[in-house]
Amino acid sequence: MSSRTFSLGDRVLGEIDRAIKVLASQVHTAREAPAAPGGEPDLTESQRLESIRLMRVNHAGEVAAQALYRGQALGARDSTVSDAMRQSAAEEMDHLAWCEERLQELHGRTSFLNPLWYAGSFAIGAVAGAFGDRTSLGFITETERQVESHLNDHLERLPQADWRSRLILEQMAEDEVRHGATARALGGKELPIAVRGAMRLVSRVMTRGSYWL
Repeated sequence: MSSRTFSLGDRVLGEIDRAIKVLASQVHTAREAPAAPGGEPDLTESQRLESIRLMRVNHAGEVAAQALYRGQALGARDSTVSDAMRQSAAEEMDHLAWCEERLQELHGRTSFLNPLWYAGSFAIGAVAGAFGDRTSLGFITETERQVESHLNDHLERLPQADWRSRLILEQMAEDEVRHGATARALGGKELPIAVRGAMRLVSRVMTRGSYWL
């Protein structure tokens, strides 16, 4: 029995459906959020607000990661590359759900700017994919390198008492390192310095916007 071949229109509609589910928080996880025995950490009000802001930034980053991977997979030439991107996107979906669950526990909210981050990241991913798989994979490698640095910064800024958020970020960082290594192993090439700098600038705008909004 032959498998169905999807047209470009089918795939685009599929991506629209995925975007709606991500932005409407209709996501399912393959893994439970990292946890240790014990109840909710005893946080002061200022600590709780700081944890909310940091976890909101991380949630927004995972929204962008979903869009980025999906945009790149849409244009991937090699099925092995496309499959690897979709696998990474599935693991990023876990991160997305974990961050949202933690925000709910902290009585916080997600960023109002998430639709903007999704649309922009999907467009960036599609453009990167149009330059070929090696460039696209190089883009993932650099993205994951910057995300790892960003997560390490948040681990330093996170209130010491908030061990629940800390466990989530530590697992996320471990996964991001593996995603970057996979992209390099598949042939990702180093991006020009100017491109890497532009990526850091875009990341900074998203981080600051999501921290407050």
